[in-house]
Amino acid sequence: MAPAPSSTSSAVTLNINGEKHHLTVDHRTTLLDALRERLDLTGTKKGCDQGQCGACTVLVDGRRTVSCLNLAVAAEGHEITTVEGLADGDRLHPVQQAFLDLDGYQCGYCTPGQICSAVAVIEEHAAGWPSAATEDVRPEAGPPPLTPEEIRERMSGNLCRCGAYVSILQAVARAAGEHAEATDGKAKETTA
Repeated sequence: MAPAPSSTSSAVTLNINGEKHHLTVDHRTTLLDALRERLDLTGTKKGCDQGQCGACTVLVDGRRTVSCLNLAVAAEGHEITTVEGLADGDRLHPVQQAFLDLDGYQCGYCTPGQICSAVAVIEEHAAGWPSAATEDVRPEAGPPPLTPEEIRERMSGNLCRCGAYVSILQAVARAAGEHAEATDGKAKETTA
């Protein structure tokens, strides 16, 4: 049972990886610390603790978020997905599988944040969102080609101190290709 709230704490219910967690947290507790220290979801890593490295990236309502800069109390009412919540049982998410197959990691510390960010990058690209590297940003131009430059720009908020960028880029490109194929296949099924 969670302790009773005080003037400096609040009772919150966090929806993480499809499961509701009831906690009493100090108002200053970051989402990162709630995940790691209170809920034992240690896949999300604490890197710089200043929003600069991306190691703590999680998905909040499907959008990538650096959890070290977000308060746990502000996450109530939102769907939070950590790296632990991406797999479907024993079946890895396509991004996780691509990182594994293509060695998109070395020490692995940044990998959970890289993977969560890549999942959002692929969705953002599929939705037609431009990046700073997008040449034609007009809505009617549709999604830009997911070139290495696009991937690099879109993943630029995630640092890898080991320098596994080449493999990370390949993993994101492979997973994006699989996502596009799956999306095209579903579209063809609905029109048939």
